[in-house]
Amino acid sequence: MKKPAKESTNQSSPPSAAKQVLEFIARFDPAIAKLTRACRSEIRKRYPSAIELVYDNYNALAIGYSPTEKTSDCVFSLAVYPRGISLYFMYGRSLPDPNKLLQGNGNQGAFIRLEGVKTLDDSQVKDLLESAVKRQKPSFAGKGRGHTVVKSISAKQRPRRPV
Repeated sequence: MKKPAKESTNQSSPPSAAKQVLEFIARFDPAIAKLTRACRSEIRKRYPSAIELVYDNYNALAIGYSPTEKTSDCVFSLAVYPRGISLYFMYGRSLPDPNKLLQGNGNQGAFIRLEGVKTLDDSQVKDLLESAVKRQKPSFAGKGRGHTVVKSISAKQRPRRPV
């Protein structure tokens, strides 16, 4: 029995999540976009099994790193704004921070401004990252590769470049 021919459509398939994220990043000023790509690459090297949860929100592009696809399991994220990037810790207020690096007035979350990708190499920042990862349950997988999930795209957004 002959299989019916597939209907041809002119609709293209939706872009992959990874491609969408690159498009989100490209909307920012070139210097911010470059820093975002560099920080994202560095985090992927350190935590290859982490799942990226992406939210193209009204105020910022948020790229969270989680052991699962659940937002509540997110450990930390890159928060990308038109004028800079922050490393945001979901439960930053519970982390040991003897050098008072963490900023923000929240009861739970706290952040560090990333002046450059080298900020991620600072031993005190590495300690904060490792403390956050060690406290996380469930934990990142010991092997394997994570993937990217676009969780939401806000229909209305602030400009992604400084006005």
